[in-house]
Amino acid sequence: MALTESNMLRLGTEAPDFALPDVVSGKIVHLFSETNRDGYLIMFICNHCPYVVHIMDGLLKLLQDYSGKNIFIAAISSNDVDSYPQDGPDKMKELALTKEFKFPYLYDETQEIAKVYDAACTPDFYVFDRNKKLVYRGRMDESRPQSGIPVTGRDLRKALDAVLNGQTVDEVQYPSMGCNIKWKK
Repeated sequence: MALTESNMLRLGTEAPDFALPDVVSGKIVHLFSETNRDGYLIMFICNHCPYVVHIMDGLLKLLQDYSGKNIFIAAISSNDVDSYPQDGPDKMKELALTKEFKFPYLYDETQEIAKVYDAACTPDFYVFDRNKKLVYRGRMDESRPQSGIPVTGRDLRKALDAVLNGQTVDEVQYPSMGCNIKWKK
């Protein structure tokens, strides 16, 4: 596992559209079909990464706190499943059902969506405003495995709260750190 930081896509970038299958429902989720939202949260995660595993319960708590808000939430896994079968659609579905995901868990088989988002690691978070313009990218909070720092979601919560309240998101943002996306060879 190579510790990798977010690439920090340029703020103001328009959200790249996608049409990806939800591993639980089997439905194709189109980002641009989602309209009239106050914000959009796109997360790149996977099943096996110890950084994702470390934040998972805190992330699910954070997402539960925002579930009644007008924010579209989706998680995407883009890892090469030939090399990392634990990140394949069947295992993704198993995790989503076990952890009771209330958001679509999407499979990016071609890795095209990870590339257009310039995603580099898991976890990697992107928050877009109501106009689908990037206002936040980077970490959930400063906690890392074995850091002794509790998982709070502080950075991501601040960004989501600002979007919901029509406020400007602080431009001081820190990259996420985690396992690199497992690119196909």
